[in-house]
Amino acid sequence: MFDVTDIAKGVAEGNFLLLAKTISQIENKVEGTDAYLANLVPKAIPIIGITGPPGAGKSTLIAGLVGEWIAAGKKVAVLSVDPSSPFHKGAILGDRIRMKDWYLHPQVFIRSFASRGHLGGLNSSMIELTTLLQAVGFDQIVLETVGVGQSEVEVASLADTTVVVLVPEAGDEVQMMKSGLMEVADVFVVNKSDRPDAEIFTNHIRQMIMEHGVSDAHLKVIPTIASQGVGMKELIQALDAHQIANKELDTRHKLIVAKVVQLIVAQKMRQLDLIKLEEDVAAAISKEGFNIFSFTQNYF
Repeated sequence: MFDVTDIAKGVAEGNFLLLAKTISQIENKVEGTDAYLANLVPKAIPIIGITGPPGAGKSTLIAGLVGEWIAAGKKVAVLSVDPSSPFHKGAILGDRIRMKDWYLHPQVFIRSFASRGHLGGLNSSMIELTTLLQAVGFDQIVLETVGVGQSEVEVASLADTTVVVLVPEAGDEVQMMKSGLMEVADVFVVNKSDRPDAEIFTNHIRQMIMEHGVSDAHLKVIPTIASQGVGMKELIQALDAHQIANKELDTRHKLIVAKVVQLIVAQKMRQLDLIKLEEDVAAAISKEGFNIFSFTQNYF
């Protein structure tokens, strides 16, 4: 695997070849990956998670944020998790199309991943990959989930700031997702706010926040029209304010605990021989008195 210093030099020069190859090696768990990751020294670069239902304009919103950050001279990494193709199991790459203006920019690294059936809207290697990005010189790191609805709460355990993107027509969806959204969101974005009833919907979100005893000063609701760049500066201000609040409240250890738990679970799963497990299940259920709980205890 490539030396982190060489990768960082490439990132500084706008050459992401070594980074892209290393990401592929980490994602495919090539030999030496664990030792390589154990030697990374990441900087405290905030990770921003972007989640929300399909069609909310997440990728367009990210493109708008990238434009603002680039204008400020920052280097940006975007990891977009696409749905897996049912044919080749790879990413469908729709997000790269929407962010085409930045795809070849020397200050922007964009990588699409297949979810590979992983629940939670993310890819199972995201902790490792974001840690690598924190170690090689990026100023902003963005995670975009596949946009499949309520299962996307996992992004909140990986991101320092989680942005939930909604559109004015999402009223019924919000009712169904209400409790989950309140657990996940650090910032709400009402995108496509030039549509009818956008103001009513925005006020509905604010009312929902108040009902949960949260002040609008702590949980911002930002109207945007991402396709026109409207609201991007206000959104960045909200992101910066949340990250400052995180430092003041010292919430970093809680995020690290959540990541450690996920890494332990992932390691345990890799040690499990699924083929043998299937054979053991087939043999066990053929016997009278099979109990799934006592069977499972054999694997603890």
